[in-house]
Amino acid sequence: MHDHRKSGRELGLFDTDPLIGAGLPYWLPDGATVRHALEEYIRAAERRADYQHVYSPVLGKRELYEISGHWAHYRDDMFPPMDLGGEQVVLRPSLCPHHAVIYRSRAHSYRELPLRMAELGGMYRSELSGVLGGLTRVRAIHLNDAHIFCTLDQVAEEAQAALEMIGHAYAALGISPTRYRLSLPGRGGKYVAAPEKWQRSTVLLTDVLDRSGLPYEAAEGEAAFYGPKIDVQVTDSAGREYTLSTVQVDFHQPEQFDLHYIGADGAKHRPVMVHRSIIGSVERAVAHLIERHGGAFPAWLAPTQLVILPISDTELPNAAALAQRCARLGLRAKIAGPDRGSLGARIREARLVPYQAVIGVKEAADDHVALRLRDGRRLDPRPVGDVLTHISALIGAHSTDLWGDPPAWQLGPLEASAQ
Repeated sequence: MHDHRKSGRELGLFDTDPLIGAGLPYWLPDGATVRHALEEYIRAAERRADYQHVYSPVLGKRELYEISGHWAHYRDDMFPPMDLGGEQVVLRPSLCPHHAVIYRSRAHSYRELPLRMAELGGMYRSELSGVLGGLTRVRAIHLNDAHIFCTLDQVAEEAQAALEMIGHAYAALGISPTRYRLSLPGRGGKYVAAPEKWQRSTVLLTDVLDRSGLPYEAAEGEAAFYGPKIDVQVTDSAGREYTLSTVQVDFHQPEQFDLHYIGADGAKHRPVMVHRSIIGSVERAVAHLIERHGGAFPAWLAPTQLVILPISDTELPNAAALAQRCARLGLRAKIAGPDRGSLGARIREARLVPYQAVIGVKEAADDHVALRLRDGRRLDPRPVGDVLTHISALIGAHSTDLWGDPPAWQLGPLEASAQ
C-alpha cells in the first residue's frame, strides 16, 4: 500500500500549509475532481435508495448540543463556543442534531416512514495536534451522513439496506473492508445511561449482522455515546485500523428532541433514528483510495480518464476533435502532444491514466484510435465512436474493469449526439 500523505502530494491531489493550519488540508484541482466524482456517486446512490437531501448550517447554539448529549459526552472533541449576539454558538461535531431538528419541523405520519434524510456536510472536531495526519485525521471533516427516521419494525431492514449500500460502494471503489465490528459501550461516564435502550439497539444490530452472514467481532468501548454501531474497518499503509463506514441505532436523540409521528391509531409514537454513513468522510475515503490504488483509480474516479496522444503535429486537429467529443460525453480527457516529448515518454508520463488513445496518420485518416489500457493491454485500432461508447458505458456503470464486456445499457444516443 502507498502512504497517502506522500502519494497524495506527489500526485497533486491535496496539500497543507501552516498558514491555513494543522489538520486543515486543501484540495488541488485533480484531488477536487476525485472528490467531486465520489460525492456525485454517493448522492446518486442515495437518490436511487429514496433518500431526501438537505443542507444544514455548520454552526449551532450550545443548547442544541446540550439537548443532543454532545455537550455532556463529547465536549472534549468540540471546539470552544463562540459568543455571538449574546448567545453561544459552536462548530458542529456531527450532523445528527440538525437533522433531528429538521425532522421535527414538520408533522409526520406513519405513512411517510421510513424517512431517509441525507447530507454531505461539514463538521469540525478539535483533534490534538499529535494525532493529525494527512486526510485521515483532520479538524474539518466532510461527512457522507444520513439519518433514517423509522418505526421499530423497520429498523432491521433499514440497517440491512445500509450495509448493502456499503458493499456496493466498496465494489465500485475497488476496496475491501478489513473486518466488521459491533461496537459496544464500555465502562465509565462516556455513554448515555439508558440500559434498556442499549440492550434493545444492541440486539437489533446483532440480529442484522447475524442475518447478513458477515463475519464480525464485538468490541467494548467503541460505541457512540448514544448507542451501539456497526463499524466497517479498513487498514492504512502503516497497518493501522480505522473506521470508514458505519451504521448506528439511536433511541436516545428521538427522545431528547421529542420526535414523533402519528401512527395508524391516530396517536403520537416515537420514531427510531438510524445513523449511517456509506463512505464515511470524504477525507478518509480519498486517503484510503490513494493508499489502495496509488493514483491508479477506477476509471470513473480518475482525474484524467483518457489521454490523447497524437504522434505528430499533423494529428493535433484530430486530437482536438476527439477531446471535444469526450467533453460532450462528460469524459475527462487531455491532450499530450509532441511538445511533451517522445511517444514513449508521454505514455510513461500518463501511466496512471486508465485509457491512452494514440492517433497516427492512419488512425487520423480512418477516424480511429489505437487504444492502450493502463494495465498494459494494447487494442487494435478501432472507430472513435465505438471506443467512446464502450468507455462511457463502463464509467457510467462505475465498473472497476477497464475493458470487459460493457454493461447491458449503452450510451449510443449520447455518442450520436456528440458526433
